[in-house]
Amino acid sequence: MNWFSTSLRRVCLTLILTGVYVVIANVVFPEGSIFHVSSYTVNLLGKYLCYALLALSLDLVWGYCGIMSLGHGAFFALGGYAMGMYLMRQIGDRGVYGNPILPDFMVFLDWSSLPWFWSGTDSFIWTLFLVMAVPGVLAFIFGVMAFRSKVSGVYLSIMTQAMTYALMLAFFRNEMGFGGNNGLTDFKDILGFSLQSNNTRLVLFMLTVITLLVAYYVCDKIVTCKAGKVVLGIRDSERRVSFVGYNTVSFKVFLFTFSAILAGIAGALYVPQVGIINPGEFSPINSIEIVIWVAIGGRGTLYGAIVGALVVSFAKSKLTGLMPEAWLFALGGLFVLVTLFMPKGIVGLINNPEARQALINKLSLRLARKKGA
Repeated sequence: MNWFSTSLRRVCLTLILTGVYVVIANVVFPEGSIFHVSSYTVNLLGKYLCYALLALSLDLVWGYCGIMSLGHGAFFALGGYAMGMYLMRQIGDRGVYGNPILPDFMVFLDWSSLPWFWSGTDSFIWTLFLVMAVPGVLAFIFGVMAFRSKVSGVYLSIMTQAMTYALMLAFFRNEMGFGGNNGLTDFKDILGFSLQSNNTRLVLFMLTVITLLVAYYVCDKIVTCKAGKVVLGIRDSERRVSFVGYNTVSFKVFLFTFSAILAGIAGALYVPQVGIINPGEFSPINSIEIVIWVAIGGRGTLYGAIVGALVVSFAKSKLTGLMPEAWLFALGGLFVLVTLFMPKGIVGLINNPEARQALINKLSLRLARKKGA
């Protein structure tokens, strides 16, 4: 039994047990019980798991292929907007202006008809296609252009960040047809079920758990198969892999596209649970934060990305309530500390006794130097 199969089984079991417990604790145990999980907590956990799926998608390309993308926030937002368009169409004549076809923001802006790219968005099946196709096609086109041109390293990171920033500026414009600065919000229901219903929230939470579980399983199979070994070789020395006859561009484009699709699915699951999607999700800061999740958790481990996303998201929820202005400083400081003392992240420290001892020795040495000074 190898290391990967063991970690795969542990992660899947943890996700299944967590999902089952949260549902049972919410439905069975009454409010006031120490075992009760509130609807607010269910919603919050669902959001965190969407972030975990997003972090997993980045770790697949960064941790295993060496592609540090600062544009995964864009793929996440595009998936979210695709789902948001469907949810806006479901409002119908229950909007402020009572228009059965046009969303409220279009009525306010005196639009006479739906733009062509909104066609079919009242269909859930078509929406699912858009959730995967829009980020996937963008990633494929970007990947082919960048990887065939041999763009890599910091230059590739800058290009992905520039793409994200350009999309953010575009979606802020009212004439784009996506709600401008306010984005898409005021959602009522999904597939006829109220988004305010506790049962709907539980179903969305379980869907997120199942999606993360399936995505983790697929990613694990990708990185442990023969093609995964080639991807690891590309990360370590792309020139050598090319020399032995492999088309490295194809591997990188496939992995980058698949990763973008996972990010888009994460965005689609995120929107109905949070209730809003706006251009702020395209912010380059968000993409940088995703990189920090993966680095803190431990890149190149898959489950480390999940751990990093959950830990940092939980810390953000707590610290922004206590010290909203200090959160970014705390996040930056945490990233610096992890880079200096835990280069393999939290899971690398937990799994490696030698790394733990080295960290203890390093901290002890620094403390001794301070005392001596």
